[in-house]
Amino acid sequence: MPLIHDSETWQRRLAALPLATYAAGETVFGEGTRTGKLLILKSGVVSVVKGGIEIATVAEPGVIFGELSALLDRPHTADVRTLEASEFHVAEAATLLVQDPAALLYVAMILARRLDAANEALLDLKDQLEAGEPLGLIDKTVERIEGLLGAIGTGYIRAGAGFYVFPSA
Repeated sequence: MPLIHDSETWQRRLAALPLATYAAGETVFGEGTRTGKLLILKSGVVSVVKGGIEIATVAEPGVIFGELSALLDRPHTADVRTLEASEFHVAEAATLLVQDPAALLYVAMILARRLDAANEALLDLKDQLEAGEPLGLIDKTVERIEGLLGAIGTGYIRAGAGFYVFPSA
């Protein structure tokens, strides 16, 4: 039997979580910090900044922040800053991921989508290199791969001039 994410169950779990509101310009997570929290965007727009470079702008409800930090027991890998007033569902990562199979499956699904997209982009890069494509196109593909692998649960990954969208449900 295939694993299928149950969106309805996930939405019920989200509704039971406490909410946190951040004003425009606030830092939700700081690169290098540890919070032990998962934040799931309910509304608003945030910027994901790694090493001083914006790698994504996220506005899609349901996008999770903090999952890599929680799963790998490492500090957050990027800053998450609000671009406008934003509201998040907040969960203790260890508790939610251990006690809630729906949450764990949701996070696994998002990570699997990102990995699949990164694999596809790597194949594109290989084809571009073999075909002798211009460096500008190759650079955009490399940026796309960096965005896919460097994002922290984002549903929108900025790569070059475009956005790649991975729906959360």
